[in-house]
Amino acid sequence: MFKKKETKTSWGAVASWYDDLLKKDGSYQADVVLPSVLRLLEIKKGETVLDLASGQGFFARHYRDLGAKVIASDISHELIDIARKTDLATGKDKEPIKYFIEPSNNLNFLPDGSVDKISIVLALQNIEDVAGTFAECARVLKPGGKFVFVLNHPAFRIPKESSWGFDEKEEVQYRRVDKYLSDYRVAIKMHPGEKDSDFTVSFHRPIQYYFKMLRNSGFSVNNLEELISNKKSQEGPRQRAEDKARKEIPIFMAIEAVKLG
Repeated sequence: MFKKKETKTSWGAVASWYDDLLKKDGSYQADVVLPSVLRLLEIKKGETVLDLASGQGFFARHYRDLGAKVIASDISHELIDIARKTDLATGKDKEPIKYFIEPSNNLNFLPDGSVDKISIVLALQNIEDVAGTFAECARVLKPGGKFVFVLNHPAFRIPKESSWGFDEKEEVQYRRVDKYLSDYRVAIKMHPGEKDSDFTVSFHRPIQYYFKMLRNSGFSVNNLEELISNKKSQEGPRQRAEDKARKEIPIFMAIEAVKLG
């Protein structure tokens, strides 16, 4: 069993803010990420699905609605509290989701080979111990079980080292990248304009890092999808260039891996 390297979460202080964000119409999570996750997981009724770093249970509830037996775990008790309250209000006649408050690198509440499928959605970039997390996923998955994760695209959404630019002469919207191959940790303010804003911690790693970690943990990669924004610019001189760039430069990356053996 792995030692707990993660003892606290930066997401506790922003749990309510994140919950409100997911409730907005047209959110990335609902309109862009969810369809890809469901397509890659291919959930079948009766399967046991673990939603790891599950937050307030947004994805877990969709798995439950497809007939899965859902287990959800997150290190933030604030987010799990929100998930449980939401379930009480909306899921009274449905299969209950089993919630746990644990770090992703210590799934001691699950025996070996007990889970059919695992997801980590938009959380891996906030997890420090990826090696331990992947090893635990491999331990609890059945042979041939699926592991799907989605994260901000490592090549184009690099915290404080990537940004949008606009070439006035060519009328082209482009993505500027100043750092990519280096691993690093950075604090991200939730409200940049506020002096004492709450923050979360993000970890940048290049794409090759995740493939190496998967291989070392006994996974084979079956699929990779790059997801584009669902947003459109307001009418104006840059609208066409901005909308074109959104269709060409992905914001999220989804990987589907399978446990070997």
